[in-house]
Amino acid sequence: HYSDVLPSWFEMYLGLEQASSVIRTYEPQLVPGLLQTQEGARAVILLGNAGESADDIDRRVALRMKRQRVLTQPGAPSLWAVVDEASLWRLDGRSAMQEQIRHLIEMAELPNVTLQVMPFYSGAHAAVGGPFTILRFSEPDLPDIVYLEQLTSALYLDKDHDVQHYLMVMDRLCVQAKHPAETIRFLSSTLKEI
Repeated sequence: HYSDVLPSWFEMYLGLEQASSVIRTYEPQLVPGLLQTQEGARAVILLGNAGESADDIDRRVALRMKRQRVLTQPGAPSLWAVVDEASLWRLDGRSAMQEQIRHLIEMAELPNVTLQVMPFYSGAHAAVGGPFTILRFSEPDLPDIVYLEQLTSALYLDKDHDVQHYLMVMDRLCVQAKHPAETIRFLSSTLKEI
């Protein structure tokens, strides 16, 4: 019942996300949708859909919150997210940022979630081009898929050489970013600074 507020290219992604066994994502600007608080999701959704009715915005937020259940259901996929430090500072207001960082710490403590922050001081890195997500499926005959979201559409890459390139970039990002345990300490100290 969300199809009227979702573009068809994103509906396809939601189906793939639900069917995946591993989700690896890099996000330079925003906290990934699967890790956003309700207030954070609302702020991000409003940015891209300012002309929509309050009801449609509410439904988009509800869908984003519902999507997050995939991480806590039986047989949940593994999520490995690398986010730029800048994404932690994108919400308006101190309490919204604090709530989002607390939520990231909670999510990073789940056994199937790995979170790494790319600190400001790391400079240029392998994924300067923008955000991407790599989806892996438990069925061995299904290829990995790279999802590249744009403003009004999305690209789905499944050719082996494309996927291998993104896997290599993701591996480099994971080496450059703070280690997962260090990320939790970093988030905790950032929380105190806000």
